Amino acid sequence: MTRTTGGLEIRENVRLSRYTTIEVGGPARYFAVASRDEEVLEALDFASSRSLPLFVLGGGSNVLVSDAGFPGLVLRVAMRGLTSSGAERHGRFTAAAGEEWDGLVQWCVELSLAGLECMSGIPGSVGAAPVQNIGAYGQEVGQTITALRALDRQTRRIVELPGRQCRFGYRSSIFNSTDRDRYVILSVSFALRVQGESCLKHGELQQRFQDASLRPTIREVREAVLSLRRAKGMLISPQDPDSKSLGSFFKNPIVSGATLRRAEEQGRRCGRLSPDEVLPRFEAPEGWKVPAAFLIERAGFPKGHGNERAGISSKHALSLVNRGRATGQDVWMLASSIQAAVRNVFGIELVPEAVLVGFDRRGQP
Repeated sequence: MTRTTGGLEIRENVRLSRYTTIEVGGPARYFAVASRDEEVLEALDFASSRSLPLFVLGGGSNVLVSDAGFPGLVLRVAMRGLTSSGAERHGRFTAAAGEEWDGLVQWCVELSLAGLECMSGIPGSVGAAPVQNIGAYGQEVGQTITALRALDRQTRRIVELPGRQCRFGYRSSIFNSTDRDRYVILSVSFALRVQGESCLKHGELQQRFQDASLRPTIREVREAVLSLRRAKGMLISPQDPDSKSLGSFFKNPIVSGATLRRAEEQGRRCGRLSPDEVLPRFEAPEGWKVPAAFLIERAGFPKGHGNERAGISSKHALSLVNRGRATGQDVWMLASSIQAAVRNVFGIELVPEAVLVGFDRRGQP
């Protein structure tokens, strides 16, 4: 059944598996696609007048929906457009929330604007990028955002938030922490470096270009990142069954030095680390970042683990995949088993990077 409120078309009982990259999930009670700012407000009014919960959906690349679906209104933000006059000269532009992320990165690279090239190939939309402060290979989107336009659900007004007010951190911002569910992002403004040098902070990129006589261009870095992501099954492709996933399901944990030492001691006692082996780590502002993929594999969940329904990618231990007939429950049971194993072996709690829809606070459906 379809109904219209203002200019917004609202459908009933729409299966959300069609709108997520992992292709699992039950129905939304109501579903709407907003292509204009006014339609976002119409969606809020529709949900509010019926006391319905609202979930804002972007590209669906990091969303795990339960088999029960969502009992309220799912709003897909689809506004398109770029405000970019003279961007090639000053590096500043604004992108609507519904723009495809990798399309934007490619556009920037073609204009020789540096700052996003290492985030090539990440699926999803521009509006979703600030929520988790997406990042890859040494760059994070929060480093380039100057401001956002958003609809404040509390005041029903469109506001502009300076980038510094968003409090970007590792896979975090006010949009998934202190002000979760308060704002609907409408557009994002960026400032990139005109003719800037490419970013070579990450070890894999440094290794890829170690024999180069000249520093690689941002176009060359983009191609290298796409190649690396393709090899890990992290590019959406109908030809690659490992890409029917949510990308990295868990965040890389950041722990204190004391926690790191305890994890190593516990891993040695469990026989998952040799007597003189240490956990790989990278220094972070808040402590030490430990690769979750390493913890997962050492805890007994190697690449390719799983059954004919849900499993771990054959290319990357952080990626949980739908092998064709998986349900939301199948994926969540696998994720829970991985969490329990890493906790038991290393005493470290893995936190999902994926957004859980239709699950309770403990992650239960």
